[in-house]
Amino acid sequence: MSKAAAADFLVELGTEELPPKSLVRLRDSFVAGIESGLDAAHLGHSKLTAYATPRRLAVLVKALETEQPVQEIENRGPPVNLAYDDDGKPTRAAEAFANKNGVSVDQLDTLKTDKGEWLYYKGQSAGAAAADLLPEIVGIALAGLPVPKRMRWGSKDVEFVRPAHWLLMLLGKKVVPATILGLEAGGESFGHRFHAPESIRIGAPSDYVDALRQRGHVIVDFDERRATIEEAAVKAAKKAGGVAMLEPAVLDEVTALVEWPVPVAGRFDESFLRLPPEVLISTLQDHQRYFPVQKNEQLLPAFIAISNLESTDPDQVRRGNERVVLPRLADAAFFWDQDTAHTLASRQDDLKTVVYQQGLGSLHDKSLRTAELAQITAPLTGANGDDVARAALLSRTDLLTYMVGEFPELQGRMGYYYANHDGEPENVAVALEEQYLPRQAGDRLPANPAGIALAIADRLDTLAGIFSLGKRPSGNKDPFGLRRQALGLVRILIEGGFDADLPALINQAIVMQPANDAAPDTAAELLSFVMERLRAWYIDGQAPGFAPGEVTVEMFESVLARAPASPLDFHQRLQAVQQFMNMDSAISLAAANKRIANILKQAESVGSTTVDIKLFDAKEERLLHDAVAAVIPGHKTDLAARNYESALLRLAELRDPVDGYFDQVMVMTEDSKLRSNRLAQLGQLRKLFLDVADISRIPTP
Repeated sequence: MSKAAAADFLVELGTEELPPKSLVRLRDSFVAGIESGLDAAHLGHSKLTAYATPRRLAVLVKALETEQPVQEIENRGPPVNLAYDDDGKPTRAAEAFANKNGVSVDQLDTLKTDKGEWLYYKGQSAGAAAADLLPEIVGIALAGLPVPKRMRWGSKDVEFVRPAHWLLMLLGKKVVPATILGLEAGGESFGHRFHAPESIRIGAPSDYVDALRQRGHVIVDFDERRATIEEAAVKAAKKAGGVAMLEPAVLDEVTALVEWPVPVAGRFDESFLRLPPEVLISTLQDHQRYFPVQKNEQLLPAFIAISNLESTDPDQVRRGNERVVLPRLADAAFFWDQDTAHTLASRQDDLKTVVYQQGLGSLHDKSLRTAELAQITAPLTGANGDDVARAALLSRTDLLTYMVGEFPELQGRMGYYYANHDGEPENVAVALEEQYLPRQAGDRLPANPAGIALAIADRLDTLAGIFSLGKRPSGNKDPFGLRRQALGLVRILIEGGFDADLPALINQAIVMQPANDAAPDTAAELLSFVMERLRAWYIDGQAPGFAPGEVTVEMFESVLARAPASPLDFHQRLQAVQQFMNMDSAISLAAANKRIANILKQAESVGSTTVDIKLFDAKEERLLHDAVAAVIPGHKTDLAARNYESALLRLAELRDPVDGYFDQVMVMTEDSKLRSNRLAQLGQLRKLFLDVADISRIPTP
C-alpha cells in the first residue's frame, strides 16, 4: 500500500482582544479539540502546535494526511427469504440494500449463519478528503472551547467569546473552503493592529510564524512571547539598578495582553516607599500589570511596563505609564494616612454593624466566639493566652479600613501593619495575618504560636457556624469555602505536630454558635466532612510523606475504623500502615485478619475472652499463644509512645505462627469448649492489630 499523501494544515481565527486570563486555556483547548477531531476522522498527522495572541487562536498541524484511509465495509442486509419473491426476482428490500451499497443485487453475496441466510455486502470505500472534513472538525473544536459566556456581535446570529473578524484555513498552499462563525475561510492573516493593520498573505502553513513576525509585528507563539517579555524585563530592571519581580501569573497575563512586547522602564516618587511594600506591589502588579523592581529585597521607586507598541517617542510612552500609576499610588497613600489616624481597637465597636452571616450575628459576635475558642487552642500551640485573645478581638477590624476596601487581597497583612503602627505586641500583629493561613492548597502555614491558635479557632468557628445553619457544601457548590477551611484546619494540626482532640473542639465550637436549633447530629456531620477532606488530601498525594497513589482508600479506611480523635494521631497510624504494607508479611497477615474478622463475625457467641492454655490440643495453638505473649509488653510500650510503625513491625513477627495456626487448627470445631477457647485466642490476636488499624479492611490477592 502506498503511503498516503500529506500536507501541513493551518487554521487561525482572528478576533477582538480575548480574555487575558483565559488565553492559555483557550489555546490548549483549541489544539486538543483539533487533535481529537483528526483522530476521530482517522486522519494521520505529525506534530500539532498551538499559537495564541490577544487577537488570534491558531493551530499548525504538520504532515496531515489529505485523505482518510480506504475503509473496509461489511454490511448485512435482509434475510434471503425476504430478498426474493416466489419467482426469484429481487424484492424492494433487496434493491434498497444494493442501492445503499452502490452495487446491483447480483453483486451481493450471501451470508450463512445458524439463524439463516442473509444478503451480504463486503467491499471498500475510498476515504473522504481531509479538506471536506476539516471545516466540521474546526467548527466543533471552536464550539467546545471553555467559554462560560458567549456573545453576539453586529447582526449575526453566531456566538463566540469575542467578535471574530477573519478565518484562515490552509491545507498545503490551498485554502480549505469553509464558513465558520459567519466567516469565509481565506489565506490571509492580519498583523499588529497599529504596526501592520493590512492583510498578510500566508503562502504556506510553514510560513505562518515568520510571516507574522517579519511582516506583521506579531510573535504568535505564547511561550516565545513570554520568554521575550521575561528577558526584556530582566534587562530593563538591571539597567534601572535592580531586579524585576516576575510573578508567574502576572507574567502570563502580560503575555496575553501584547503581541509585540516592548519594555518601558518607569519611576515613581520615592515618598511612596513609606507605604507597606505589598500595597505598592499590588498597585503596580495587580492593578497595572507592571513588574515592580527591587534591590536587596527592598523595593525601588521603579517599575517595568510592557508596551504593545514600538513607539518613535519612547519617553512619551514612559511618561504616560508614570502618569497612569501616580493617582493610584496617591490614593493608596491617602488610604494609609486615613487608616492610621485610627487604631484597630477603636474599630471594634464598628464590627457590630457588619453582619457576618444571617443567623450567626455580626463580625463582632464572630470575634468574641473566636476569642473564646482561641483560649482553648492557645495551650495546644504554646501561645500566650492574652496575646491570642487580643488578636481574636482585633481579627476582623482591618476589614473596615480604606486600604483593605481597595485591596481586599491584603486583608490580614494590613492588619499586621496597622497593629504594628498601633503599638500592639508583635505576636498579636503576626497573628492578625497568620489567621488566614493557609489561604489555598499548598500555601504556607501559620508559624507563630498565637497565629496558629487563632487560625485553628477561626476555622472551627466558621465550620461550626455554617454547619449549624444546615448549609453544608453540596456537589461543586461551596460558597463559604468550607472545604478549604477544613483542609487548612487538618493541615495546621498535622503538619504543625499539634495533638488535638478534634471531636471535642468541634463540639465546643458548635455549642458556642447562636444557631440554637442546630440538628443534634451536627457535630458528627461536621467531623465526617472534615474526614472527607482528609481522605482526599491523602488519596491525592498532597499529604507530607505520601506520594500520589501511595495511600489507597482501603488503607485510609483501616485507620478511620479506629476513629482516632487526633488528626496527628491519624497521620501517624496511616504512616505505620503504609510502612507495614511494604513488608513481605503484610499480605499474609492482612488476609489472616480478614479471616479472623469473618470468623468472629459469623460466630454466634465468642463466649469467654480469656484464653485457657489447658484447652490447647494442638501445638500450633500454644505456639501462637507464646508468640502473642512475647510481643504484648513491647506492643503496649509502642502504643503508649505512639510508635505505631514499631508496633506493626512486632506484629509482623506473628506471621509464621498465624499461618501455622490456620493450617492445622479447626476453629469452629464441634467441641464447644475448644471452639470458645479458640475464638477467644483469635479475638485476642485481632485486638492487637486493631490497636493500630483495622488491617482486615485492606484487600488481599
